[in-house]
Amino acid sequence: MNAREPMNSAPARSRFARLREMIASQELEFIMEAHNGLSARIVREAGFKGIWASGLAISAQFGVRDNNEASWTQVVDTLEFMADASDLPILLDGDTGYGNFNNVRRLVRKLEQRGIAGVCIEDKQFPKTNSFIGGERQPLADIDEFCGKIKAGKDSQCEADFSIVARVEALIAGWGMDEALKRAEAYRAAGADAILIHSKLSRPDEILTFAREWAGRAPLVIVPTKYYSTPTEVFRKAGISLVIWANHLIRAAASSMQAVAREIRDSETLVNVEERIATVDEIFRLQDADEYSSAERLYLSSTRRAGGAVVLAASRGRGLEAVTEDRPKVMLPVAGKPLLRWLVDAFKQQRVNEITVVGGYRADAIEPTGIRLVVNEQHAQTGELASLACARDALAGDTVISYGDLLFRHYILRDLVESDAPFTVVVDSSQTQPSNRSVRDFAYCSAADDRALFGQKTYLERIRSGSHADAAAHGRWIGLLGVRGAGCARLTAMLDEMRLQPDFDALDMPALINALIDAGERIEVQYVHGHWCGVNDLEDFRRAGDFAHAQAPLGAARNGGANGGPR
Repeated sequence: MNAREPMNSAPARSRFARLREMIASQELEFIMEAHNGLSARIVREAGFKGIWASGLAISAQFGVRDNNEASWTQVVDTLEFMADASDLPILLDGDTGYGNFNNVRRLVRKLEQRGIAGVCIEDKQFPKTNSFIGGERQPLADIDEFCGKIKAGKDSQCEADFSIVARVEALIAGWGMDEALKRAEAYRAAGADAILIHSKLSRPDEILTFAREWAGRAPLVIVPTKYYSTPTEVFRKAGISLVIWANHLIRAAASSMQAVAREIRDSETLVNVEERIATVDEIFRLQDADEYSSAERLYLSSTRRAGGAVVLAASRGRGLEAVTEDRPKVMLPVAGKPLLRWLVDAFKQQRVNEITVVGGYRADAIEPTGIRLVVNEQHAQTGELASLACARDALAGDTVISYGDLLFRHYILRDLVESDAPFTVVVDSSQTQPSNRSVRDFAYCSAADDRALFGQKTYLERIRSGSHADAAAHGRWIGLLGVRGAGCARLTAMLDEMRLQPDFDALDMPALINALIDAGERIEVQYVHGHWCGVNDLEDFRRAGDFAHAQAPLGAARNGGANGGPR
């Protein structure tokens, strides 16, 4: 495989071979200018078969003149990004070859190493000036010297299909048709794979005359920047092999940036431009951000990844009607920030960054920063499982499922996301913890919380809801469920199965957990002893502020000293 060629490109037709086929084709072919990785990807997506790495465009994107002010190594570095971003063959606008025959030899070797399929060099003197800036005053290179550059480049190539295109500037410099034909023939005899004949006239007369006199002795390439209104069919009939659209993406980018910059400066707002420019997501797509995410899942599989979270936050909150008229329970302020923000910040501290929140009551008042919001439109008539089903697509990978009204010490979530078990629940073994009295999901486990045997495996046997626990209960499920690995598919399968039940809309999370147990799943228990609180009534709401203040760093201002219970 050639250097920098993507793994999925056909090895039988390298970039070098594809450019050579285009140059030698009996059909008229087209390549489009690009000047960096982003524009190279855009050219590929537009359907072009090749890229012209324009010297004018590359120098312009550096903000320098097209006078060899950008060094050849800077140009080659840019080409490397372009070759990585697109599998199309690239023909470099190599100016005069960046020096004498020896510079051309080194340039060819470096281009081949990066999978660049060919180079076009022009018969002017180094350093060059763009042909459209006083071209008639620019001196041309000696024919023999330029033929030496072509021979040196051809002798240096390792890839049989690497292409060298010789650009004839005689018409630009005002030397006439005879000189142009003379030079083109000399360059063909020196080994050039194609001739690029250049003209600055607004009509194609010179080009068509040259093509007629040239009579197909070698493939002919043109750059119709000045005679752009010429019908393309004229080029076909003239026997042109390759048309280069030479600088139109950099010009389009410049005019768009100028217009947007002026508008934002004049209006001092983004509202007039935001819907007229590419979205940020489109830029991410062009950057191939999804590929990185896929690679991360593949290659970081041996490293602990925190995954995502689903937060069930659809309820208004019974007992909280006095403070939730204009917002859901999760947006109640606790110690200076919404309850949901405490939860989101806790997740992000543990690298749980993909957070889906299922809203319902007054979902419009949920602050969307840092989350993906989905809405259970039937929240008033349905329960927790119906809300979870609204976020089913977020359950594809490792996930923490959480009630939206929780506050907890950071170690609780840390230990949960580090669990290797397919299913893990957090159970509070402090039966009489007053700050948690509003929770009634009692857990019955394979063993009690023996704090002297830290780390022993304990499994959940049942969750039962009620106002009081019997003597057999080992604690309360606090509303956190961790799902990892193969457990993700088993959980979604169970959720889908339960959706077929006639009473599904009334079911809560304990019903799902119990169904998993009945199906033979082993659900590990992570015991805690306090250090959390739920918000289910006004008294809980008051206590939540004390709990949150107790988590503030030492030295920070705090009100109250509650810590959510003893160790």
